[in-house]
Order: sequence, then C-alpha cells, then structure tokens
Amino acid sequence: MTEKEAVVGLSFIPRRALAVGAVVVAGALSLSACGGGSTTTTAGPSEGASSSAPAAAGGPKLVTPGKLTTCTSLPYPPFQYKEGDKVVGFDVDIVDLAAKKLGVTQEIVDIKFDSIKSGAALNAGKCDVAAAGMTITEERKANLDFSDPYFDEVIAFLSPKGKKVTTIEEVKSGNLRFGVQAATTSLDYAKSKGFDPKQFDDAGKQIAALQAGQVDVVLQDLPVINDWLKKPEIAEKFELGGVIETGAQYGVAAKKGSADLVKALNDAIAAAKSDGSYDTIYEKWFGKKPGA
Repeated sequence: MTEKEAVVGLSFIPRRALAVGAVVVAGALSLSACGGGSTTTTAGPSEGASSSAPAAAGGPKLVTPGKLTTCTSLPYPPFQYKEGDKVVGFDVDIVDLAAKKLGVTQEIVDIKFDSIKSGAALNAGKCDVAAAGMTITEERKANLDFSDPYFDEVIAFLSPKGKKVTTIEEVKSGNLRFGVQAATTSLDYAKSKGFDPKQFDDAGKQIAALQAGQVDVVLQDLPVINDWLKKPEIAEKFELGGVIETGAQYGVAAKKGSADLVKALNDAIAAAKSDGSYDTIYEKWFGKKPGA
C-alpha cells in the first residue's frame, strides 16, 4: 500500500479524495496470496439486482455475473476489516458506490497485498477490482489501471509510550528495530532512507509484533494507527509519533485495459463528490468531515 493527531484529510494531496453515494453498504472483502482464500459476500445497496443486469446493459464483463468482486488485504481498519462475518470499512463503501451503478452486489476476497499491487490477482481473474488503501504510484500504474484518487496518504510512527519517535532519523540514531507492512509505500519510504526494516504480511501481524516487543517502532498509514489507538490495550501502552504527508493518494485498481470498470468507479466517485455523500461516508469512518 505507500502504501495521519495529525488527522487524515482530503485537504492533503498525499495516498489512498473522492466521493461516496448516500446509500452505503458494508461490502465484504477476503483473497489469499496464491489461490482462492475465503470469500464473504455482503449485500450492497444494489441487493436484489438481476445478475444479468450488467451484461444486458452492455456493461463490463465481471468475474462472477451479478457481482463486483473486490480484492483486498485484511485487516486494514478503517478501510477494510471484519466485523462478525462481514467485511466493512471506508473502501468497502466506496466500491459499493460503483457496484450500485453497475446494478450488482460487491463480493470481497482477501489476499496478500503483494498479489494485489503486482496485478497478479486481477490478471488471474480472482477479482474485478482491488481496493486496499492502495497508493497510486508510477510503479503500480505499470501493472494496474487506477480510478481517480479518493483519499490522501499520510503515514506515521507508532511506538511505546515514553519512547515517542518523531522522525526516521530517530529510528536510525536509536538503533531501533523497525517494522513495516510488506509491499507498501511505507516500505518504499523506509528503503529510500537507507533502512531494511522487518516486514509483515498484513497490518494485524505488524501491530501484534509491536505489542509483543518484536519491533520497537512501526510505520503505517495514519488512519490505521488511529484505529489501533481506539483499543484501550494499545492506547495504554503506545503513542502516535511523527506524521509524514507523502503527497500521494489512494485509488481503486483494475486490470490493465479495464476502461469500462475504471469509468464506473470514476463516475461513482464524481457523483459522491458532487452530492456530498463522500463527506457522509468519510465522517462515518473517520469521525470528522474531510479536512476538519
């Protein structure tokens, strides 16, 4: 993903600013790196739509008729995570807007992020689109087509209380054990500064390693860290450190050449920006209006 209180706002031009329709549904998100992972389907705003609707209307060809299948990498709260047997989150609601436009429901597949950003999952027909708090980068654009940006990227440090890390230079000078999520822009940033940090397959393993004392500090997207800090057991022991506005943005990805799907995503994003529903969804997941 670069793959923040410092607050994530659409005012930044930084990662993963767009709009969302008034009717929001928690779609499901679940794929495994090299093969089918478990899948969970949630009824989107278009529940009950005919499975033949897209084909009849001359819409994009989908992996599964009647469903917009989304690849993601769980957990990545508040963008996508499991709540009971459903996958919910900001990204889920964003993709549901496009699903509604296409007259289908969203189905989510959980897979390792590396398979998403490389384009492998989409090329293998595991999903139609990918939404995983994914930063738009030139490298990724070589393998994927992206929607218009829908969120600004801000990354930040999280470390034990009393040992606040404000800059990456402090990581180096303190000889701290450094952990990032694999295949993300946080990893790219760390490497650009001369680090070879410990990598974790997903955000859940990353925070678990910090809690277990396997690393001294982690670098992650700010909204994810803020979500972690909502949990008393984390807030009691850890604190937000320095925040880095990268200037990058998030996008929803599709297989190269998927102009029809990208158009559906862009149309949904533009409509949500226009009618104010994006602000509603943003406030739902981040507790404040964009830019507040």
